[in-house]
Amino acid sequence: MLLFLVRSLARLPLSWLQAIGRLLGRAVYAFPGRYRQRIQANARRAGYDDPAFFRRAAAQSGAMIAEIPKVWWRTRDCLTHTRSDQESIVQAALAEGRGVLYLTPHLGCFEITARHLTQYGPLTVMFRPSRSPRLDPIVESARDMHNLRAVPANRHGVRAFVRALKRGEAVGMLPDQVPREGDGLWLPFFGDYALTMTLAARLALQTGVAVILTAGERLPAGKGWRIHYLRLPEPLPETPEALALAINQAMEALIRRFPEQYLWSYNRYKEPDDAPPHPNEGIAG
Repeated sequence: MLLFLVRSLARLPLSWLQAIGRLLGRAVYAFPGRYRQRIQANARRAGYDDPAFFRRAAAQSGAMIAEIPKVWWRTRDCLTHTRSDQESIVQAALAEGRGVLYLTPHLGCFEITARHLTQYGPLTVMFRPSRSPRLDPIVESARDMHNLRAVPANRHGVRAFVRALKRGEAVGMLPDQVPREGDGLWLPFFGDYALTMTLAARLALQTGVAVILTAGERLPAGKGWRIHYLRLPEPLPETPEALALAINQAMEALIRRFPEQYLWSYNRYKEPDDAPPHPNEGIAG
């Protein structure tokens, strides 16, 4: 029943879905609570302190969620409304024949970027299993696409990533997810320490691939998406910590291109129980 409902939503025009999402995003933000507080706190870390910015960011978060059914089950239609004026960055990296690591932060429509990139060849992406078994049929159905392979965020998935990169293929992952199981370092992100994954950096250093950050900017009035690319300059930093910091800095630059579409409500600065000591721990105020 849930799968039928989501598939039915995918039949609606993209402009309708995004408009509904924006309304819902603003409505949720209107009520005091953790969601509202997190948007404000995280955006202020990056220097965005305008109440109007907070409301627009909440609206864009709603649009991001509402457009997912369309992207998942009307992929071909969505791809006809996807464009970029930076495709030469991807083409040059692929021509080198040593594999590409795509890093897609929680910015814009990060579901469309992977599907857009499959036009260049096989792409393996990493995902975290859903916390709700009821969502599994929906997610599994959405992953079924030519040239797109999804692997879990565990050791099996990491091995699949390494094999794909050694074949000269492309892989993709979210670089701004809070890492689990103690795999992370406290590094600056928009002026504050955030627990940062080292997996992307370690993969890049191990395999010697090109590293490209990418994001799909949501265009107004349901006109589709513009894909942005930002390639890390080489030679890359030689240590995982230095490269992870460079990735954070590149993310900041990409986010500032269209900051209202970053997922400021994501709990990017949380402190997991298995995290290393926070840099500010024990420092007196």
